[in-house]
Amino acid sequence: MKTRQLGQHGPAVSAIGLGCMSIGIADVYTSSTRDDDAAIALVRRALDLGITMLDTADIYGTSEALVGRAIAGRREGVVVATKFGIVPAETGRAVDGRPKRVREACDASLGRLGIDTIDLYYLHRVDPDVPIEETVGAMADLVRVGKVRTIGLSEAAPDTVRRAHAVHPIAAVQTEYSLFSREPEDALLPVLDELDSTLVAYSPLGRGFLGGRFRSPDDLAPNDWRRGNPRFMGENFTRNVALADRIDAVAREKGCTSAQLALAWLLDRHPRVVPIPGTSSQARLEENVAAADVELTENDLREIEEAQLEAEGARYSEANQRMIDR
Repeated sequence: MKTRQLGQHGPAVSAIGLGCMSIGIADVYTSSTRDDDAAIALVRRALDLGITMLDTADIYGTSEALVGRAIAGRREGVVVATKFGIVPAETGRAVDGRPKRVREACDASLGRLGIDTIDLYYLHRVDPDVPIEETVGAMADLVRVGKVRTIGLSEAAPDTVRRAHAVHPIAAVQTEYSLFSREPEDALLPVLDELDSTLVAYSPLGRGFLGGRFRSPDDLAPNDWRRGNPRFMGENFTRNVALADRIDAVAREKGCTSAQLALAWLLDRHPRVVPIPGTSSQARLEENVAAADVELTENDLREIEEAQLEAEGARYSEANQRMIDR
């Protein structure tokens, strides 16, 4: 597996990581019941295939605990990334970035993961009621005492990243980035270049569209949260399937899957990008890992650009969009 570096001084990680949300929230995408043994086996298979970066969060149900069990006895060389900040609705807040919460959340995550140090600790969403300098200052304190190795932000605006970086180096910023969501190219990636920070791309397969998984809304489980996502509703769904078909045609000509083409495009697009596709399927995991070996030619890249992909619909519902820092 090829590697990329997190930030200027952070650890090297596999060029493709593993997003671990779906292993901790069994019904987020499917109607299946949770299978802890299968989840642990999936993470261990990822490590066997050369994936070294595992991405989780305290809000992902049992994900942290399962990742911890999976890496027990295999901690060396594994880069554990987790996130804090999104809190249950009953707390009366959507996001909590107060310094007190920073410290409490870190200790709780360390306990669930069963490790002494978190390699990359993210603020999951920027708290509009707490200056970013205060939140990052508390995160920097965790670095100083050895509980955290590097820090990052998730869905943070370029100006917020600059302010945070002035307090402590930001090793990585996580945001949605794919052939369907290219917004980071406009302003965020140039800032990350300037600051020697890495972009960790979640939902790199367009939440499944770019993996060729959907032909109809009926392909989604009844409780799949994407049923409430604008890109999966009405005419947006139909148009986005048609866009994904264009990528599939290029992939077939290339001799790879559409998911592999989409991941290879991200890796080719910028040397600071690390995609973290999530899956609960070992077959999909192996397919995704193989994307690191797909080499795109100038002709491939031209055909992808000529496909003129621009997903129809917002990335999130209105409520979730309000949690995105702009």
